[in-house]
Amino acid sequence: MEISLFDIEIKKHALIRAMQRGITPDIVEATIKGGKIKKFSKNHLKFYKKYKRGIVICVGEIIGTKIKIITIMVKS
Repeated sequence: MEISLFDIEIKKHALIRAMQRGITPDIVEATIKGGKIKKFSKNHLKFYKKYKRGIVICVGEIIGTKIKIITIMVKS
């Protein structure tokens, strides 16, 4: 899947939850641009990348030519 063809939009809720969980915006950006992608369901996907404190996961939804990031979490 070629991510450069899509516009990426991070929802306000996802950004707030990421900050509460100690995930900085640069880590979120690096995960989306340089992480692995796993598609599930018809139009949902996960971006994930391993860091020292765990795996950062960004869950998104494909809507037309946009990918909306719904939530961001850390899995230890």
